[in-house]
Amino acid sequence: MNDILLKSLVSCIDILTIIGLFFYSIRVSKKEKESIFSARFIARVGVFASISAILYCVPFLKFAIPGFPSFLEIHFDEIPAFFAGFAFGPISGIAVILIKTIIKLPMSSTLCVGELTDLILSVSFILPASIIYKHHRKFKGALLGILFGTVLQIIIAMLLNVYVMIPFYEFVMGFPEGALLGMMKKANPMISDVGWSYALFAVLPFNAIKDGAIILITLLIYKPLHRLIERIHG
Repeated sequence: MNDILLKSLVSCIDILTIIGLFFYSIRVSKKEKESIFSARFIARVGVFASISAILYCVPFLKFAIPGFPSFLEIHFDEIPAFFAGFAFGPISGIAVILIKTIIKLPMSSTLCVGELTDLILSVSFILPASIIYKHHRKFKGALLGILFGTVLQIIIAMLLNVYVMIPFYEFVMGFPEGALLGMMKKANPMISDVGWSYALFAVLPFNAIKDGAIILITLLIYKPLHRLIERIHG
């Protein structure tokens, strides 16, 4: 209970920090030179990285879904990074991902392997999408970027789970293969091994569902929120 209260307190502090950073960022002069050292860039990244870190670190903001092993959890920390990448460029999106990962590392329960895996997956999802959108700032460009990023992330997620995460849990964390397979089969009887069967029947559809939800929410909030920021700046 004390742990939950502490995490809730930290979340409240983070939310207040976000509010302060947001109002600071929108007051920065529009004529200021844009660079990674500018106050505007730092403020923007700070806002979205704080939101992303809350969505990534607070336990009750993550959840499993039926039909998948309980250790596969949906969290929406990529939405702020997506927004930053689309609105302000790929570097902003990647900076958000890096900061939220650094914030999470001290709380890691996987010797930081899980967080670094999430970092790779988030970058593979958001970086190509934001680069394509930067050069084709139309709805078609956004869809093309999102499609490419989704396919790339799913492929990398399958490879990382088969060749990195599952071996890590077995040989470093000491989970027996039989126990892992039992958890997987309990969620989905179609999974027959901890390798490519798990990747095809769990990792692939799970990431497709997660990415679909993130894309839908991002597309719904992107235009109104971006217009609001531009109007305040303007």
